[in-house]
Amino acid sequence: MKKRLLALLMALAMMLALAACGGTEAETTTAEETADAATEDTAEEEAEAEAENETNADADAEDEAEPEETDEDAKAETVVTRIGSLKGPTSIGLTEMMSWDSADYSFTMETDASALLTEMVSGELDIALIPANAAAIWNTKIEGGVTCIDVNTLGVLYVISADDSIASIEDLAGRTIYLPGQGTSPDYVLQYLLAQHDMSLDDVNVEYQSEAAEVIAALTADPEGVGLLPQPSVTAALNKLEGFSIVLDLTEEWGAVSDTDLITGVTVVRTAFLEEHPEEVAQFLADHLTSTTAANEDIATTAQRMVDLGILESAAVAEAAIPYCNVTCVTGQDMEDMVSAYLQVLYDLEPSSVGGTLPGDEFYYLG
Repeated sequence: MKKRLLALLMALAMMLALAACGGTEAETTTAEETADAATEDTAEEEAEAEAENETNADADAEDEAEPEETDEDAKAETVVTRIGSLKGPTSIGLTEMMSWDSADYSFTMETDASALLTEMVSGELDIALIPANAAAIWNTKIEGGVTCIDVNTLGVLYVISADDSIASIEDLAGRTIYLPGQGTSPDYVLQYLLAQHDMSLDDVNVEYQSEAAEVIAALTADPEGVGLLPQPSVTAALNKLEGFSIVLDLTEEWGAVSDTDLITGVTVVRTAFLEEHPEEVAQFLADHLTSTTAANEDIATTAQRMVDLGILESAAVAEAAIPYCNVTCVTGQDMEDMVSAYLQVLYDLEPSSVGGTLPGDEFYYLG
């Protein structure tokens, strides 16, 4: 631009010199027009340069106003999936995940499924591992607010007794049977198996206890009684009750009279969480499969983790029990087929056992 100004000044000087030497009016006019045009060109260039400088300044200001995302910002946006489970077999498959100390998950363990329900309804939990029939009841209570995403535990129920002459369901006739919880999975499984052998609760004397520890205490006081317990409580009981052993595997008894699978626990997710965070749910399922596989393959490590988490008091008991706990992770169509068939059996036995109605197809997440 300085060169153009210098050229302009030199042109003006020459024209003034010509005018002073008697140049014609036309020449003078032409020179003045040329000078005017050059001045206008220079002004336009200066205006364009100024506008360009202003644009660059605005861009720089925008860059300064929008700071780059930092690692702290990324951490703040991490979705923490909150998982609840029961202090029993349905938590065994989570022990590997719990050891990861991952920022993606937080864990809560309760002794009662109703506590998990309260936390789920209030939005304090996103995923829960609970009895299969409880999942159907939850679905009815909160109007489709939960969705089933996997089967986490198959059959874990066993009958223990000091009388090894018990070899069939029919042999339970006239016996006093201690079991944890009226209206729970053990209760309904017993009723179903009795019905399949043309028997009912009237043919036995059922004594409901609040928890497994009370069943063990009752059998200690009544060594002629029969206990119906889930693993790993069965193994714990056999370590405390002299002369007792497993006399019936109810998973085998179920399979002998039904073409469905005996299911203990399933995993459900808040439907709203699933809709908002499908990627996190998919990641949980992948991690849950990894965790259950590790729990079954490295039994000694899993047993120690169960003790550390307060699921059992003895690592030796846990190690002996894990092979009988049928820990798994079944997803997709296989999960729906298994759960829907099992719930149908319970519904036919007693509709209230699944909340009075069977869940629809929307209850099952197929991925």
